[in-house]
Amino acid sequence: MALPQCPKCQSEYTYEDGDLLICPECGYEWKEGEATEEPVVIKDAHGNLLADGDTVTLIKDLKIKGSSSVVKVGTKVKNIRLLPDATDGHDIDCKIDGIGAMKLKSEYVKKA
Repeated sequence: MALPQCPKCQSEYTYEDGDLLICPECGYEWKEGEATEEPVVIKDAHGNLLADGDTVTLIKDLKIKGSSSVVKVGTKVKNIRLLPDATDGHDIDCKIDGIGAMKLKSEYVKKA
């Protein structure tokens, strides 16, 4: 019996553990026949749901990597774009006035 590929990373090295199928490459676990696509929900620091096009406000001063600049607390960021497949935690893509394009972590913003 051939086991199905991992629905997340498409690895062919899945194995069974009881009634679960497990991917050793990404660590994803699922039951065969189970709906595997679960919607990714991105929330701000206060638990509010974020959506593409929202306006958010920073709740913490953020240093810009590779620069001496700082994005100050209270800075409004308009028209954000969510990145549900971000692996490094930076799940918001945006353009900040006076600074330019950058990525933010949703834990440092609140919905305006």
